[in-house]
Amino acid sequence: MTRRVFRPGFAPVLAVLAGAATVAGFAPFGLFPLPVVTLATLGVLALRARTPRSAFALGFVFGLGMFLAGVSWVYVSLHDFGAMPAPLAALATLLFCAVLALFPAGAAWACRRAAARPALAVALVLPGAWVLLEWLRGWILTGFPWLALGYSQIPSSPLAGYAPVAGIYGVSLAVALSAGALAALFVSGRRGPALLAHPAPAALTALWLAGHILLQVQWTAPSGAPLKVSLLQGNVAQDLKWREERVRPTLERYLELARASDGRLVVLPETALPLFLGDVPADYLVALGATARERNGDLLVGVPERPARREYYNSVISLGAAPPQTYRKVHLVPFGEFIPFRPVLEWIVNVLAIPLSDFTRGSPDQRPLAVAGERVAVNICYEDAFGEEIIRQLPEATLLVNVSNVAWFGRSIAPRQHLQISQARALETGRYMLRSTNTGVTAIVDPRGRVVRAAPEFETAIVSGEVRGHAGATPYVRLGNLPAILLALALTAIGALAAGARFARPPSNR
Repeated sequence: MTRRVFRPGFAPVLAVLAGAATVAGFAPFGLFPLPVVTLATLGVLALRARTPRSAFALGFVFGLGMFLAGVSWVYVSLHDFGAMPAPLAALATLLFCAVLALFPAGAAWACRRAAARPALAVALVLPGAWVLLEWLRGWILTGFPWLALGYSQIPSSPLAGYAPVAGIYGVSLAVALSAGALAALFVSGRRGPALLAHPAPAALTALWLAGHILLQVQWTAPSGAPLKVSLLQGNVAQDLKWREERVRPTLERYLELARASDGRLVVLPETALPLFLGDVPADYLVALGATARERNGDLLVGVPERPARREYYNSVISLGAAPPQTYRKVHLVPFGEFIPFRPVLEWIVNVLAIPLSDFTRGSPDQRPLAVAGERVAVNICYEDAFGEEIIRQLPEATLLVNVSNVAWFGRSIAPRQHLQISQARALETGRYMLRSTNTGVTAIVDPRGRVVRAAPEFETAIVSGEVRGHAGATPYVRLGNLPAILLALALTAIGALAAGARFARPPSNR
């Protein structure tokens, strides 16, 4: 019965269903074993494909199912808030997901090319190629690392233990190796007691047990006194945020929330103040800063800056007891904050009603902000999806702060996915992550990647709690993505070489 499911005629349907089901492994669903099963399914389908081209097509529909199910919230930002006509927004979303689907397609193609050694093809080549292509997706054309397989394991899976060692791509590799072992077990044809003699069960046990052991390691240590923090969620509707008549009510809301807070460190969301910093009334900034100085503390405030006539920044400024400091966003969102290939794609600016779509990049060498007795590594919205960029400010930083506005994606699964990404950054670095967002999810995340406190989405709220700065460096902070990428490359090469001359001309699957 099981083998009938993998028949060639049913393969595309199974591939797209497996791809879509993969999304249930991520937040908010949290079925973390599922991506292991779905990727194993893709491996078996790729091996049974008639040609590498057929395997590529199966990988493509797998990826299309995965990304349409997992990131189709892009449509909300394009149509609901970007004013793009519905048919054009739907087409743009489909094309976006189709481009992303090319990366799983490449992994399936590589697996089929090594089909002369089926067990090695799924156990080594598929995991290695998957992670290499996932990493490539995370930086090509500024990168889109959303739905990297490793995020599905954060924070509850034993495989999450690999995050402080080798980062999210190391966790992805552990997931892919688990899937490869499962697929190798299936294609071996063994049944009953003979399964126990296969190396795959032992490999799976060792992989997951090692992850569990690593998860118990304390890579960093608390430093300094406990710190009371307050994270503000203003819940300003995205379609009202930039309207002139809503500016004063927004400013008043955040001032009221700041006065109601009891934290020594108070954090406001990305672009909480919907004005350029130079246009914010001076007495308002004085009043905000005074609320922090009363507690010998500081506020971090998201606000756009325009220090020069032809440039402006997505920034976070500090107000309070410490000297004023600024962080300027480095990794900008394509089409949301800047237009790539502007001479060719400038028409998109005229279609989308996105304010401030031509930000200037901040310097990549910015250091942590010294506020409230801590060294705070600030990142803005999308930036926390790039682990190797976050560790630029480490191990100097003792706390991580992310300010975001994911109201652009409405009542979708995007805010919970973004929270899971922040949880991965906390686990990778062994530090608290403080998230202040406009509409959610505002949360305190501990160094284990666990949510300590969170506000309900789409409610005005203050999230308060006590945190500790942390010192020290995890292996990932010191080495970044290099170990995971080198290991993925080695696995792919070993599997390919083991397939010998027939790697170039795989036999037909009759």
